[in-house]
Amino acid sequence: MGTADSSSVAFATSALLCILTSASQFRLHIPTMRPKKLCFFTFTFFTLSVFRVDSTQPPFSCDSSNPSTKAFPFCETTLPINQRARDLVSRLTLDEKISQLVNSAPPIPRLGIPGYEWWSEALHGVSSAGPGIHFNDNIKGATSFPQVILTAASFDAYQWYRIGQAIGKEARALYNAGQATGMTFWAPNINIFRDPRWGRGQETPGEDPLVTGRYAASYVKGVQGDSFEGGKIKGHLQASACCKHFTAYDLDNWKGMNRFVFDARVTMQDLADTYQPPFKSCVEQGRASGIMCAYNKVNGVPSCADYNLLSKTARAQWGFRGYITSDCDAVSIIHDDQGYAKSPEDAVVDVLKAGMDVNCGSYLLKHAKVAVEQKKLSESDIDKALHNLFSVRMRLGLFNGHPEGQLFGNIGPDQVCSQEHQILALEAARNGIVLLKNSARLLPLSKSKTKSLAVIGPNANSGQMLLGNYAGPPCRFVTPLQALQSYIKQTVYHPACDTVQCSSASVDRAVDVAKGADHVVLMMGLDQTQEREELDRTDLLLPGKQQELIIAVAKAAKNPVVLVLFSGGPVDISFAKNDKNIGSILWAGYPGEGGAIALAEIMFGDHNPGGRLPMTWYPQEFVKVPMTDMGMRPEASSGYPGRTYRFYKGRSVFEFGHGISYSKYSYELTAVSQNTLYLNQSSTMHIINDFDSVRSTLISELGTEFCEQNKCRARIGVKNHGEMAGKHPVLLFARQEKHGNGRPRKQLIGFQSVVLGAGERAEIEFEVSPCEHLSRANEDGLMVMEEGRHFLVVEGDEYPISVVI
Repeated sequence: MGTADSSSVAFATSALLCILTSASQFRLHIPTMRPKKLCFFTFTFFTLSVFRVDSTQPPFSCDSSNPSTKAFPFCETTLPINQRARDLVSRLTLDEKISQLVNSAPPIPRLGIPGYEWWSEALHGVSSAGPGIHFNDNIKGATSFPQVILTAASFDAYQWYRIGQAIGKEARALYNAGQATGMTFWAPNINIFRDPRWGRGQETPGEDPLVTGRYAASYVKGVQGDSFEGGKIKGHLQASACCKHFTAYDLDNWKGMNRFVFDARVTMQDLADTYQPPFKSCVEQGRASGIMCAYNKVNGVPSCADYNLLSKTARAQWGFRGYITSDCDAVSIIHDDQGYAKSPEDAVVDVLKAGMDVNCGSYLLKHAKVAVEQKKLSESDIDKALHNLFSVRMRLGLFNGHPEGQLFGNIGPDQVCSQEHQILALEAARNGIVLLKNSARLLPLSKSKTKSLAVIGPNANSGQMLLGNYAGPPCRFVTPLQALQSYIKQTVYHPACDTVQCSSASVDRAVDVAKGADHVVLMMGLDQTQEREELDRTDLLLPGKQQELIIAVAKAAKNPVVLVLFSGGPVDISFAKNDKNIGSILWAGYPGEGGAIALAEIMFGDHNPGGRLPMTWYPQEFVKVPMTDMGMRPEASSGYPGRTYRFYKGRSVFEFGHGISYSKYSYELTAVSQNTLYLNQSSTMHIINDFDSVRSTLISELGTEFCEQNKCRARIGVKNHGEMAGKHPVLLFARQEKHGNGRPRKQLIGFQSVVLGAGERAEIEFEVSPCEHLSRANEDGLMVMEEGRHFLVVEGDEYPISVVI
């Protein structure tokens, strides 16, 4: 225990900043498009590349040196964007209009408009997974932050904002350098991590709607150039963020059911309090400029053809102002696979009338003109979509002439992989890594007393594994093995398995290596061969012979071993949790380019871990639950256990929010500014009697003024009883005294991180809004507040608030 050794920290930082890795080492994961569509995308991307190849100039419209474009009102920056977009659309022929409805929009030379690529990716760093970004010898890579699930484990919204901010700056720098043909990035993924087997759960902020919504808003504001509080940009975008996949999408390919044809049957109650809130936050608080509609149907209607979802909910109710894109080929499947539309033309009509604007794919390009000729589709429907599309491009400044000297025009290549951004990536990994177990305070290991180290496992010397999916070439990285070698020179390495699949294991050799070392670190878990887009897991155990290897090595080692798990989704490691030979367990997610150094710092006491799990870790028996069952709430009659910490009634390996530290923290709810809330019945208020005799009233009938006036403050004292300073997330929950009838067991209503020195105490405040935090969704999907006792809960401390009608 003690303070950080300065030489170790200096080495770690210099290693992060100086060890270069060629981008050619990386096999980028590009989202799979369906084979019958590949020809179109290859051709379109090729033609766009030829149009822009070797150009160091960013693509833009309204060149002030071109006299032919000066007279166009759409180039007049003093006019409102709505007026400019309307003028531009009015000048297009029908063929030109239709050509702009696909992700690879071709140039319109007669108007001085370059081609535009709507599809770019930036899930946890600017990536070349979409065709809009091109890395070359000028800018070779971008900062690769931890995969989102690990970033979420910090429960630090401001850090999420800073990551978004860094990604947005690097995206704009690539555009200014002529290495981007689009500035619309299809991130964040804010679907709820509903089922632990989902291969894309790693891309999300986890299972909680509040966390996911806060992550969405924070990331989007950062990317788009807004302030953390919001309201700064006034329409101008640094880059455009896109909330995906709208909605109730969280199954890729499980036991013969795939995302293209899956019909997610979701109750109004679950939509209201689980699936929709993150998107509502992304739009209302984040002011996202893009939404992606999902492949799947929801209650029989394809998401991209759902007028209620896209136009009534997103645009009318939430006030969305931006463009809506399909997922890639999501329009074609509406006719070709789902059979929802009777003809290709009908599919085109369905999506455009529903409110979708651009098709990732070729379907609109192929079939929209015929739909117009058949009088199924009016040109005004196309104009509406184009107005949304060109408005976003104008908000990005792409119709303001050369970007040099304009807002965001001074962001240069030096902003990509800057020291500031790489340190942020390291910090995010430090704050996200979760200490799951630490028996007899095995960690941190002593730098002076540990003379030899054995590092064993298939994930110990892999750089690609650290990145997760949708990753671009990173600035640089070190592997976990290299990071540990920087602390202990006498480090012996043995992979024990050829791959993470570990179908055969060199157990005897690994045992021999372990016997000769003071301490043993096992680097195990998953990688993208086990979980990714289009690959859901079928069980929750470690692959192959990993468990057998871990048990044998732990039994043979001189001291209890350290087990490090890399994964996006949860793993049932009950055996390790209960094995006295396994002293410590760390979950490292996929920690990005700085992750290995962060892990080594934690293991040797140069950083005090503070991450907490953003998802429940379920036992293997959970695989009996059909992944296709979208229900969140348990059903006693069928034995269905429910999902996520809010409703799940079964056994957990580790609970949502679990995470320990080298320090012990205590909590005290010191004050709440009110303990009774009176809902005075009026002549217009409807009192609802549930079947379990609990009365409630609709939040919508209480009114905005009532809800604002009854907000209160909860003050929580937090003390660090340890010998090390630490950053600690404090989670505040609410629960009702009355259980059952679809009520959550508890629900997170706020979280904050506090940094405390050894022995230090501080008080933090939470705003509690009873209309938001003490309400729940009823079976009709309406938010209600119920009479009776509610409790604010932080760790084991509770404070009652009574609601009286």
